[in-house]
Amino acid sequence: MKSRLFYCFFLTFFNHFVTAQNTAFTWWNPADNSFPVLEGQAWPDEVKNKYDRLPSRAEKNVREQVWNLSTQAAGLMIRFRANSGEIKVRYIVGGKQALPHMPATGVSGVDLYAISNDGDWRWCAGKYAFGDTITYNFKNIEPVDPTHKLGREYRLFLPLYNNVKWLEVGVPEGTRFEPLSLRPDKPIVVYGTSIAQGACASRPGMAWTAILGRKLDDPLVNLGFSGNGRMEKELVDLVSEIDAKIYILDCLPNLVASVNVPVEEIKKRYLDGIRTLRAKHPETPIVIAEHDGYTDEEINAVSRKSYQDVNVIIKEVFAQLKSEGITSVFLIPKEDFHQDIETMVDGTHPTDLGMMRYAEAYEKQIREILHEQKGTVATTIPCTQMRELANYDWEKRHFDILKANKSDQPKVVVIGNSITHFWGGLPKGPRSTGADSWDKTFGVNARNMGYGWDRIENVLWRIYHGELDGFKAQQIFVNIGTNNLQMNSDEEILAGWQMLIDAMKYHQPEANISMAGIYPRRQQEDRVAKLNSKLKELTKSANVNYVDPGLVLAGKDGKIDESLFSDGLHPNAKGYSILGKAYEPFIRK
Repeated sequence: MKSRLFYCFFLTFFNHFVTAQNTAFTWWNPADNSFPVLEGQAWPDEVKNKYDRLPSRAEKNVREQVWNLSTQAAGLMIRFRANSGEIKVRYIVGGKQALPHMPATGVSGVDLYAISNDGDWRWCAGKYAFGDTITYNFKNIEPVDPTHKLGREYRLFLPLYNNVKWLEVGVPEGTRFEPLSLRPDKPIVVYGTSIAQGACASRPGMAWTAILGRKLDDPLVNLGFSGNGRMEKELVDLVSEIDAKIYILDCLPNLVASVNVPVEEIKKRYLDGIRTLRAKHPETPIVIAEHDGYTDEEINAVSRKSYQDVNVIIKEVFAQLKSEGITSVFLIPKEDFHQDIETMVDGTHPTDLGMMRYAEAYEKQIREILHEQKGTVATTIPCTQMRELANYDWEKRHFDILKANKSDQPKVVVIGNSITHFWGGLPKGPRSTGADSWDKTFGVNARNMGYGWDRIENVLWRIYHGELDGFKAQQIFVNIGTNNLQMNSDEEILAGWQMLIDAMKYHQPEANISMAGIYPRRQQEDRVAKLNSKLKELTKSANVNYVDPGLVLAGKDGKIDESLFSDGLHPNAKGYSILGKAYEPFIRK
């Protein structure tokens, strides 16, 4: 009996082993892709080697140490979609795989994050092996919801302190894999030291620059150079070539007394560097940071004095820039980084905890500078979504709208969810139920900024990422919130609306903004009516318009007129026609 049980167990194990060994994978090399996919490179067409951070022409101008560090892949990231339960990465690096104070997983490892259909971040644990070829195997990945068979988005962060010679990503044959193109947003650009490059994060995604990029959901160019971020003209000139969303200059840790740079030279480098950036980019915000201190500063007078001296200098630089009338320069004080004796590995370089505090300090400052506020409830936390990928591509629609706004600047903008998306207008949705009434109501040149399944927080993200920038709208109509009814309380929805109104007023200060009440929907008519009355009060205090055209979709009893709907939520062609006529009195011709 025992021998029989053992045989059955062995046979099961052997079959599983053979199946695992025989699983064939399809491999993709980002270096061979038909369009650029390496995010974090400011000069993708000028690099000497595929994973370099500086253009090849810089080799002649920067110091050798800087050039060598620029070949390390810090900050580079690859986006793709996949629907498989397993993802493999294999690659070769050119330098030492670990450092005395930093593990191989940070120096030479990769890091995989995913984004849920609701825009939430997920982290993927991988089994890794470090040899001549480094391998990561991410297994047991739960499948995406069955209605989303096209997969989810992944972001692969590359090694912080090593150069990548060759890399491939593999998924099982028969599963879906789609490389994603570079995002069109202007990047956050960081010029700094080893702390910016990523020492001593346990893995690439825990560098404060990577954390910040995820928090703001912006592309980020990491120009941190270990021991060599010294505000040198050659580097500042390169930084100034980048059209950035915001510049961060964090070089003081490499300018303390131990590197023998005189006080006046430090001051000159900062003043000259900021003047250079301001001359080429008159309006782009520039953030400078004080030295964040040392773990042993309370017990080591030398450490304490070294950072205090340079922090005096940076305060003098900031004051002089203000006296010269140079605007949009911001100083982060040491205290904002909240470093303490538990947040550094060796007294200088942050642990993962220290990296998180660094990122939180920058996020707080940058959100205030860029007016990209974030609250604590879901409706006030900007995020993407991919709830209907089988129906339409949310990210592609966003890119299409950004492109259309540049080529054909709209006067009328209509923001909403699927009810707006599937009404009509441009960019075209997967279907159009009331195209004629859309054109008659808003005009053929009105921009349709409706997205199927959008919630308030998704619209907030879209505004923070450029959909209301670069043009002057005359009118903006907003109907959003019906998809929040199942998820959020009335108070949370009102908080989201308030933040959304503030964002629209900042990005389109001259536009006439109208908040439309949530349209009535089956079995939710009473709640919608009460919530709309609260929205009406909110618009009064916010000094924007309130309109309620959706009232025409309900009968005298307040219940929806079923003959005007396809499903109790979306109007049919007749419903859209009646809704359009209700909008007409509010539209400026």
